[in-house]
Amino acid sequence: MGKLTLLIAVAAAALAVAASAAAPAVTVQPSSYGRILFDGRGFVLYAFTADARGHSNCSGACAKAWPPYVVKTPPHGRFLSTTKRRDGDLQLTYAGRPLYYYVGDRKPGQILCQNVAEFGGRWLVVRAGGALVR
Repeated sequence: MGKLTLLIAVAAAALAVAASAAAPAVTVQPSSYGRILFDGRGFVLYAFTADARGHSNCSGACAKAWPPYVVKTPPHGRFLSTTKRRDGDLQLTYAGRPLYYYVGDRKPGQILCQNVAEFGGRWLVVRAGGALVR
């Protein structure tokens, strides 16, 4: 394989990875809480009970502990949409609920903060139909 061909192949692979990373992914996987939402990398997604439908109430210190699932491209799929955050970022929503990660969940499948009260609400994992696991 020539250098130019190899360079083109590497560039194409990098673009494919960037494009797939930019597209939001939500999967439903089994867990100790039943079948719940995860991102495309296998990290659990949480909802915040202090959020109004379709609007995030988590910013500042809250968003440092509970990073929002921010996307660059519009989502495709049942129940998926976005909400605009105060900083202008688009946060992925599922059945109208803004989605978050927990900063302490360091590996795929880890669920360390289910049903935790913090920042004026409760953090709960989400079922496939959009209901919160209490």
